[in-house]
Parts: sequence; structure tokens; C-alpha cells
Amino acid sequence: MTASRSRRMDPLTIEVVELIGGVVARYHQEYEEAAARHRLTGAQARVLSLLTLEPLPMRQIAQRLKCEPSNITGIVDRLEARGLVERQPSPGDRRVKVAVPTAEGIQVARGLRDSLDFAREPLAGLSHEERTAFRDMLRRMLGTD
Repeated sequence: MTASRSRRMDPLTIEVVELIGGVVARYHQEYEEAAARHRLTGAQARVLSLLTLEPLPMRQIAQRLKCEPSNITGIVDRLEARGLVERQPSPGDRRVKVAVPTAEGIQVARGLRDSLDFAREPLAGLSHEERTAFRDMLRRMLGTD
């Protein structure tokens, strides 16, 4: 048996992977329900939340959400029709349009974030040091540390 196969068969690793999967599934379920309460799809909510961090061109939104740029165009169109997002010329290159949340879009995104209790409540039970260690482990797992 190879070393990589023995790691995959390790009961602790299997349990950790299953627990991560359970956390992700519960988070997505709650996220979809919270989005629906704001009359958004999950994808629209994710784009709107991302844009509250910084205005982005469609291609960068697609890269960050790991989807096709053509999908993002449709999502931004629908958010724009609701008055939650607007397209503006990029300050660095006026030929490029960036999606920017409106004041209402920022308010909706804030309400969406505030309604996500699943992750916030259990994390609040951890000390600052535990949350920092957990964050650092997740970054390491994702290769972003």
C-alpha cells in the first residue's frame, strides 16, 4: 500500500473530510435560504457579497467564483435590474466596466450576512486564538497562507 493510499484510508482523515462536507452543506443550505429571503438566488447573493468588498470587472468576478464570465454577465444584469448593482467605467481603464454595489445593494448584502447564523454562532464559541488557528489551517489547506 502506498503512503498516499494509507493517508486516504486513515479513519481520522475520513472523519475530518466528512465533517468539512457537512459544514459546507449546512452553510450552503443556510446561504440559499437567506438569499431567497432577500429575493436573490445563491449566485446573485455571492456576487453581491463579493462586490461589497471591492468593485470588479466581470472576468475577475468569474475567476473568484470559479465560473464562466457569461454566467456573471447575466447575474449582474439581474442585480442591476433590481437596483442593487451598477456598471461603471474602471478608474484604471475606462474601456473596462466594473460592477459596483449601490447603496441598496450594500444594505441587502449586509442583511444577508447578518442573517447567516450557522457559521457565526459556533465560531463565536471559539476563543480568538482558536478562530485564528482555524483560519490559518483553512488557509493552509487551500494553499493561500
